[in-house]
Amino acid sequence: MRLAGRIYDWNDDKGFGFVTPTGGGTRAFVHINAFQRGSRRPVGGDLVSYLPDVDGRGRTNAKEVRHAGQKIAVPRQPSRVPRVALGCGALLAAAVAGAMGWLPLAVVGWYAAASLVTLVMYRIDKSAAQGGGRRTPEATLHMAGLVGGWPGALLAQQLFRHKTVKQPFQAVFWMTVALNLVALGWLVRAGRATGLAALMGG
Repeated sequence: MRLAGRIYDWNDDKGFGFVTPTGGGTRAFVHINAFQRGSRRPVGGDLVSYLPDVDGRGRTNAKEVRHAGQKIAVPRQPSRVPRVALGCGALLAAAVAGAMGWLPLAVVGWYAAASLVTLVMYRIDKSAAQGGGRRTPEATLHMAGLVGGWPGALLAQQLFRHKTVKQPFQAVFWMTVALNLVALGWLVRAGRATGLAALMGG
């Protein structure tokens, strides 16, 4: 059942706040992604309606939020980028390149480890976004992708439905992917990948 309430403690920079149901009751955490597509950005005091949802930790979150008077629900279009396929494909390609001797195994291992760390970072940030915890700076997520964790970032973005709608983030993310691939290509072409592997201990 939909509830009516008002937004308060809204942090527009971080994109989250809380909603208190009209007439009293349990407050709900609300994230900008919970607002239906086409909604204006909320401000404190806005009257909204929402569906309350209790997560596994017993916290109440507001889902399918719409401003008062907003009648038509326009669902967000799912991303058409096959992120899981691209991420898995990149890691598989690196493994094949290592097996064929085209890439040092230490470099392949670095991509695998960096991807795992990056995936965990995205999961932690997603949980923080949902629960109002301390967020991971976007610059940190981008740096993790830039140094080789971007396959894991692709997996996390689709699996956790995180950072796929925010276009400025995606623009910078794909730039880090391109820069990483260019750097890797240069290292291989210049014969420096072996030296890099030696520095890694491979």
